[in-house]
Amino acid sequence: MSGSPPRRQINQEDVVCVSRFQCCDIDTTAGLGQMWWRTRKTCYQIVEHSWFESFIIFMILLSSGALAFEDIYIEQRRVVKISVLAYLAQFFPVSQVTTLRVLRTFRALRPLRAASRFAGIRVSLVSLVANTLGYSDLAAIKSLRTLRALRPLRALSRFEGMRVVVNALIGAIPSIMNVLLVCLIFWLIFSIMGVNLFAGKFGRCVNRTGFVYDASLINNRSECDAANDTSQHYWTKVKVNFDNVGAGYLALLQVATFKGWMDIMYAAVDSRAVEEQPIKEINLYMYLYFVIFIIFGSFFTLNLFIGVIIDNFNQQKRKISIKQNTVWIHVMNHIFMRDIFMTEEQKKYYNAMKKLGSKKPQKPIPRPLNDLQGFFFDLVGKQAFDIIIMVLILLNMITMMVETDEQSPQMEKILYYINLAFIVVFTIECSIKIMALRCYFFTVGWNIFDFVVVILSIVGIVLADIIEKYFVSPTLFRVIRLARIGRVLRLIRGAKGIRTLLFALMMSLPALFNIGLLLFLVMFIYAIFGMANFAYVKRQGGIDDMFNFETFGNSMLCLFQITTSAGWDNLLNPILNNSPEECDPHLPHTGTTVKGNCGNPSVGITFFVTYIIISFLIVVNMYIAIILENFSVATEESTEPLSEDDFEMFYEVWEKFDPEATQFMEYSKLSDFADSLLEPLRISKPNKIKLISMDLPMVSGDKIHCLDILFAFTKRVLGESGEMDALKQQMEEKFMISNPSKISYEPITTTLRRKQEEVSATIIQRCYRRHLVRRQLKAASYMYRQFTTPRHEHSEGEEGGEVIFGEDAPEKEGLIATMMKENYGSSLLGVERSSTISSTSSPPSYNSVTPSAPENLHPLAASTETADEGSAVREQSQAEADRTTETEP
Repeated sequence: MSGSPPRRQINQEDVVCVSRFQCCDIDTTAGLGQMWWRTRKTCYQIVEHSWFESFIIFMILLSSGALAFEDIYIEQRRVVKISVLAYLAQFFPVSQVTTLRVLRTFRALRPLRAASRFAGIRVSLVSLVANTLGYSDLAAIKSLRTLRALRPLRALSRFEGMRVVVNALIGAIPSIMNVLLVCLIFWLIFSIMGVNLFAGKFGRCVNRTGFVYDASLINNRSECDAANDTSQHYWTKVKVNFDNVGAGYLALLQVATFKGWMDIMYAAVDSRAVEEQPIKEINLYMYLYFVIFIIFGSFFTLNLFIGVIIDNFNQQKRKISIKQNTVWIHVMNHIFMRDIFMTEEQKKYYNAMKKLGSKKPQKPIPRPLNDLQGFFFDLVGKQAFDIIIMVLILLNMITMMVETDEQSPQMEKILYYINLAFIVVFTIECSIKIMALRCYFFTVGWNIFDFVVVILSIVGIVLADIIEKYFVSPTLFRVIRLARIGRVLRLIRGAKGIRTLLFALMMSLPALFNIGLLLFLVMFIYAIFGMANFAYVKRQGGIDDMFNFETFGNSMLCLFQITTSAGWDNLLNPILNNSPEECDPHLPHTGTTVKGNCGNPSVGITFFVTYIIISFLIVVNMYIAIILENFSVATEESTEPLSEDDFEMFYEVWEKFDPEATQFMEYSKLSDFADSLLEPLRISKPNKIKLISMDLPMVSGDKIHCLDILFAFTKRVLGESGEMDALKQQMEEKFMISNPSKISYEPITTTLRRKQEEVSATIIQRCYRRHLVRRQLKAASYMYRQFTTPRHEHSEGEEGGEVIFGEDAPEKEGLIATMMKENYGSSLLGVERSSTISSTSSPPSYNSVTPSAPENLHPLAASTETADEGSAVREQSQAEADRTTETEP
């Protein structure tokens, strides 16, 4: 990097930069060009540093927070104004210039970012120069400095949550503008009607206290001005009126939001003619004007505006969720491209697989070896123990509800001892759990929560007076314990509706937090504007010592009130004061050079109307959109065959059969495991045939993976479908990739194939044994006839005792003939023809492959196994021989 820099290659970005900034087309090898190039390189290294972005975010937050100190009391805090605010005002434009000098990185030159950054630099530099030259109190400089309130907008690009919400809003702007245009056109009709009906008729003669004179005393404006010798009364108008179309729009906005609309309606009903004193309800038919507008302009048009905002926000949310970099979305995009092209059955299967993918087996807490600890371990693991604790919590809450401000000392003492007893019980519960679970107690969030509540309750009893005096009431700690009831809801099957609501709320929390950040940002910006323009407005109507724009905190309170659409008309009325009768434009204020307490009607109307549209009609209704969307999702999931609780229950039962979390289960335990599950995954006994038919993959050792079991059980609940096979295969692959902790394995067989092999082996054994029996019977019958007939004589050359098979023998060679010779030789007649077939001569058995039930074997097959069963074989042989003899001619 030392020495002269090389001539840079011209690329497309340089061409764009040079075409826009001719000064950039210079020689960077010598002179000022080289200095400029080194400066840019240094700035580039600074901006691209990993800490620079975090540092800029910190400075944005710090400089934005510094704006909150510029209230009406800033002159009284000279140290803050001179040291902190001055240095921050100098640093911020320097950091902006440093960023923009990196012309090599054209990210700073994108239109929107460039506009905001150049605007921020201009405002900061002008304010810096004005402060240096002593012109900071000029009205133009003050007005320009109010634009610094837009500085927090730079945080939008730094925080992911707000950026997502803002992008959704930007995407919904076309639809919002369309509906807003429809509202303006529809309201224009009523505004023109209001101008024709009420223009100039909202005037009245009042005294300094606001009392309206009766028409019998003062009939019109001329009489009011003529009688104003002592300046005790004057002619004024209702601040919100129908004198022109713009004022009519403001009046209709108050009517549509139901804030201050009663005063406008009464003024219209009491109106007579231009510049005439009103008379009560002299124009009753004007009620119809407001009734009709409320029906069509508020109930219909305004709610249509809200509905379109919610619908478009949900559409943007779905688009963003599709683009998220998640495994399951990629699976669906890979298979079906878009969610809308999925059938209902595919969506149902996909939702189940998505829930399944977020779970995995957990290694259970080992049972302690100590007998006492083991007893407590079994106790705390029972569901009845949790239910008893929840009942005690409810009883504790009931005792706290009994407390009143006027209770007697005896009642107070009784409640104190009851609460003390509950604390002892909960302390014992916590101690038992710690003794049973040991160090594993602090691995569960709910246990830590219980432990903290117990500690705070004990401290609250010991130091009740001190804590209540300097902090909060100890009762609050006991109330927090009520949150534990949420743990038992999942154990109650009848509380499905409550679980659905809680699930919708939990799903909404991240999005609600992002919207809350955006709302806070909007309120922050408007609070700075409010302090800059309405800090010295006369305290009147809704503006008092608490709700005003004098300080940042009070401004936030006012804006929160406007956000809820509660009484914003009372806050607007003092800002509309601009006449000498209503305010004093020359009133001095202590500690500042600002004079007057009048408002600015045009700025005030713009301020309130834009804030109401942004906050009340858009941002706040995003909360409704999020709640509706997630409640719809939660309701759909509650109606689905499988829920998150079902999969959690599966793995809870799995822990009992796989305590080492090997992710595998022996095939022999599968039947008991399936029967131990809860509905709808449960397969009650007898269930072996159902489990075999699932065709579960098996590895060596006759073990099955938990994922295969869960897939099969899920498929059983959702139903069989041929189109699900491809989806299941894709999801299995993606699931194994996204969960590297899952043990990879290679199945060698399946449950169905293993059963088929067992049945096939049994059938082969049975058939072969029957074949042997039939051959033995034939041979035995032949031998019987040979030895019992008188024609039986030894042939010449035949050795004594040797069996010779004749031409009519059923078999002369082979297994049966050999066995007959060995077993029935010369000793055949000596043993009374009752020798049995040796078990050692039986054919090979398949018992090593699979055992067969004795009742499934042919009775004659047992003759090859034991000598005691030889008599049965002989009886069968005798019967067969008799039948053969009877059939012979």
